[in-house]
Amino acid sequence: MKFESQLLKGIAPVVVLEILSRGPMYGYELSQAIEQRSGRVLTLGKGTLYPLLYNLEAKRLVKGNWQTSDSARKRRYYSITGRGKDELARQKEQLKELTSGLSLVFGGALTPA
Repeated sequence: MKFESQLLKGIAPVVVLEILSRGPMYGYELSQAIEQRSGRVLTLGKGTLYPLLYNLEAKRLVKGNWQTSDSARKRRYYSITGRGKDELARQKEQLKELTSGLSLVFGGALTPA
């Protein structure tokens, strides 16, 4: 199922922060992890993911650093910062409340987080 871009745009930052809270990743690896962990419901192409990562980095929610892999390829690995962890906790609480409210609106069709 393809989601409306505005809906995905609103949820993408918290999804990226959640995935990065489990450990540093480079862009393609992060994209694959999001797709796999969401059951292929969420997909972020590089045209969406990299501007999002740059934005999160500008807000100091993630930190990027260049590393050389075993194959001598340079990759930029992103990790969540302390500020990012605080923002993630705040966003997750809001999503929990939103899910509860939507569950009420839809007559219990949604399961609260």
